[in-house]
Amino acid sequence: MPNKVERIKTNYPGVYYIMSKATDGRPEKIYYIFYRKGGKQIEEKAGRQFQNDMTPARAARIRTQRIEGDPSNQERREEARQEVWTITRLWQEYSAHKPITKGLTTDRSRFQKFIEPTLGKKEPQELSPLDVDRLRISTAKNHKPQTVKHVIALLVRIINHGARLGLCPGLSFKPPTIKVHNLKTEDLSPEQLAALMEAINEDHDYQAANFMRLALCTGMRRGELFKLTWADIDFERGYITIRAPKGGKDQIIPLNQAAREVLESHPKDESPFVFPGREGRQRTRYPKRIDAIRKRANLPPDFRPLHGLRHVYASMLASSGQVDLYTLQKLLTHKSAAMTQRYAHLRDEALRRASDLAGDLIGQALNGNKPPRVAQQRRED
Repeated sequence: MPNKVERIKTNYPGVYYIMSKATDGRPEKIYYIFYRKGGKQIEEKAGRQFQNDMTPARAARIRTQRIEGDPSNQERREEARQEVWTITRLWQEYSAHKPITKGLTTDRSRFQKFIEPTLGKKEPQELSPLDVDRLRISTAKNHKPQTVKHVIALLVRIINHGARLGLCPGLSFKPPTIKVHNLKTEDLSPEQLAALMEAINEDHDYQAANFMRLALCTGMRRGELFKLTWADIDFERGYITIRAPKGGKDQIIPLNQAAREVLESHPKDESPFVFPGREGRQRTRYPKRIDAIRKRANLPPDFRPLHGLRHVYASMLASSGQVDLYTLQKLLTHKSAAMTQRYAHLRDEALRRASDLAGDLIGQALNGNKPPRVAQQRRED
C-alpha cells in the first residue's frame, strides 16, 4: 500500500482504513488489519466498505481469527500455488469452462475410459515419454488409430490448458504423432444407387426419405441438415446458407433443381427447422428409418447412410471430369483443399478416359480410318 495514503485509525486495535472510491464514484473505506504472528508483523487487507460489506467490527473479528491460527491472505495464496494439480484436477478445470456439447461428452468418455485410470493421479511434470507411449499402446489394443490420436490429443489439450492458467508446467517432451490412414471415400455403383433411390421412394417416412434425398442432392453434412432452417433457403435467388459448418464460418451453396424439388415438396410445420426434432426443436440424431432404408436397398453394412451420400455426391461430380477440385472444395465447404484431395483420383480417371478417347480418334485418323463423327461448332463469319 502506498505510504502517501493516510491511514485512519478506528476504535478497534489493529484496525484502520484508507479512503478510496467505489465503482459508482462514492467515497469508500478500505479496511486493513495489523497483527503479529509467529514473531512476524503482518499487514493485510480485510475488505472494502461497500463491495465486501466490511465494517471495523468485522475487520476486528478477522484480525482475531488470524491471531488464533487462520492463515493470512498471503499464506492462502502461497498454499494455493502449492496445490497439487493432477491430470484429473486439470481435466475438471478444463471441462468446467467448456459448453456442454457432443464434443465435450465424447472427451469426457475418452478421459474416463483411457486417461484417468492410468494417468489421472499424476502431475504433468511427472509424466514421461514412456507413460504416454503406454497410453498409446493400451488404447491401440482394441481401438482404431483415430481413437488413439484423439486420446493423446485430449491429454495434451488438458495439460496445455493448465499451463496457460499457470496451474502446472507444460509437457517437457513432444508426444508421439499418431498416423491415421482411415480416409474413406464411400461410393455406390449405379446399381446400388438405383436400389437406394427405389428404397427411398417406397418409404412412407417423408422426413427420413427427404433427409436422404437432400443429402444426396447437396452433399450437406448430417449436422448441417440438423441445423437447416427454412430461413436459410433462398428459393428466389437460388442458394442455401449453411450455418457454422465444420470448416468454420457460414457458407453459401447453390440450390440446384433437384434440391429445390425436394424442399418445395417437403411439408412445413410451426418449427423453423426443415427437419425438426421433438417438439419442433433442432434435431440431434437422424431418423431411425434411414437405417431401415439402407438395409432394404441391400447396401454394405459399413456404408454410412448420410455421410456416405455426401461422398457419393462428391464422387459423382469428381468422376464426371467437368468439375475442378477447387469448385468441389467450395461445394463441400471444406476448409482446406487437403480433404477434397481424396477425390483427385476420380477426376484423374475421368481425364484419363478423355485422353484415351482423344488417342483413339487421332490413331484412327493416322491409320487412314475415318474417325467417328463428332459435333462441331460452326463459326459464323
